[in-house]
Amino acid sequence: MTQLALLDVPLDSSGAGRGEERAPDALRAAGLIERLGARDAGTVAAARIRDTRRDPLTGVIGAGEVRRASAAIAASVRELLDAGERPIVLGGDCTLLLGVFGALPRNTGLWFVDGHADFHDGELSPTGEAADMDLSILTGHGPEGLLEAPERLLDPGAVVLMGHRPDELAREVAAENARLDPAIEAHTSAQVRESGPATLGTAVAARLAATHAWLHVDLDVLDETALPAVSYPQPDGLDWAELADLVAPLAAAPNLLGVSIADFNPDRDPDGVHAQKVADALAQLLRPGAMEPSQP
Repeated sequence: MTQLALLDVPLDSSGAGRGEERAPDALRAAGLIERLGARDAGTVAAARIRDTRRDPLTGVIGAGEVRRASAAIAASVRELLDAGERPIVLGGDCTLLLGVFGALPRNTGLWFVDGHADFHDGELSPTGEAADMDLSILTGHGPEGLLEAPERLLDPGAVVLMGHRPDELAREVAAENARLDPAIEAHTSAQVRESGPATLGTAVAARLAATHAWLHVDLDVLDETALPAVSYPQPDGLDWAELADLVAPLAAAPNLLGVSIADFNPDRDPDGVHAQKVADALAQLLRPGAMEPSQP
């Protein structure tokens, strides 16, 4: 059985030291590492961003620090993979994926479970946070010059996006969704529910069965009533059972290289109740053989 290795990446791409930075500590305090049976792989300290300025060339906050953080994350993830371990990368926000994919084989696909499409660019992003545009950057549609060569780390045809909100939620949601590369297989939260999360998860696992895959879960895929402790909560998301059913086949896939978790914000969880819920769910989903999809 592959050894899990828990790697903390306290990256908040706003540069303001928001609660995402403290998510790894909060989830460890909830007993996550022991419950996963994971090895402690430490913290990528260089992942912290402190530059709050929006770069005039790329439109990205702290662009130079994002590059530095991505290189440090890539080096740490590569070390774990070379040791034959399965990294569990605990963020922080979704910008961590720029570093993760710098470490992965070029034929690796992505199961991207997120409440947002993350497909802005440096001009259209309302915040300038790289977490607004990580999927766009990875697939070659983000601001030029942000990443070191190669500019595209991920084939759009090897991406399955699940759980982002449908166009009907807001005009800005529709505008971002419209930017998605048509090669990306995309299932909104409403479509996940209509297909049946367990059915869709099983089909998606088969979709990339012939290649390596990485699983990324941004916890704002959950409805704001299920998990309010994220930086950008939204309605019309999944509930905990739906998320579990969707992710269970992906977490159990034999070609899975690793997992990243993003966007828990303990600043919105003063009594630690939601940290415990997140730790409970991750322990069930990610510990090898721990969970099967529930029956419909």
